Amino acid sequence: MTDCKAFAKAIRLETLRVFEARGFGHVGGAMSVVELLAALYGKVMRVDPANPADPERDRLVMSKGHAGPALYATLALLGYFDKALLQTLNQPGTSLPSHCDRQRTPGIDMTTGSLGQGVSTAVGIALGQRLMGYPSRTYLIIGDGECNEGQVWEGLMLAAHKKLSNLTVFCDRNGQQLDGYVKNVLDTGDLAEKFAAFGFHTQTVGGHDTERIVAAVNRAKAQTDLPQMIVLNTVKGYGCTFAEGVEFNHHIQFTPEQMKEALTYVEKNF
Repeated sequence: MTDCKAFAKAIRLETLRVFEARGFGHVGGAMSVVELLAALYGKVMRVDPANPADPERDRLVMSKGHAGPALYATLALLGYFDKALLQTLNQPGTSLPSHCDRQRTPGIDMTTGSLGQGVSTAVGIALGQRLMGYPSRTYLIIGDGECNEGQVWEGLMLAAHKKLSNLTVFCDRNGQQLDGYVKNVLDTGDLAEKFAAFGFHTQTVGGHDTERIVAAVNRAKAQTDLPQMIVLNTVKGYGCTFAEGVEFNHHIQFTPEQMKEALTYVEKNF
């Protein structure tokens, strides 16, 4: 069995090294989903790097596509592609664009980045899986700032109406978005209550605890007639010394010295 805590540490380090090659990037939101990715790819999802096109595989839609670098690091560590490719992030001709692109990167199930649209595509994938009779599931990651988009709620209504019990949604509730704190830009209120009102089986757990995330997913999978929402309380920039606790850390520049300090901190403390 995968040691999810160790896997999360490896993902965090590789993601930081991806950014190190560029000197800037979407550090904040990438860092806040690391433990979720470790739990999903380490213990939850039915996937096979040797057969990435398996039609009956589980699917992941990273609707908050700016967290793509963390997903790329995860896939590289699993062997979907050579880790050396991570150093080409967002470079001309790369297969690793800034936002996820299913036509360019092995292991990416849906092209994302325009916030809100990932909800609609994930609902479509889950509905397709059910129509095809596949035993697989769809996992969707959205952000709390992304919930300012109306398309999110339209998609959730459809998922509940269709009783897509093979759809599990994670809301990365880190309290921040591109231009400030969510509560100041457009307060989303009690997201768990809102998701429940839209017809979802809803849970709230600590988003940096892989064991609790896996347990929450197992509870969610027991639902047979409702889609599920797991709200993850996280910290944007978690574990990155120059990003954590910084208000405008959605896309951030840093010095080589800052990155060296961040890598050392993760090595010693995670």
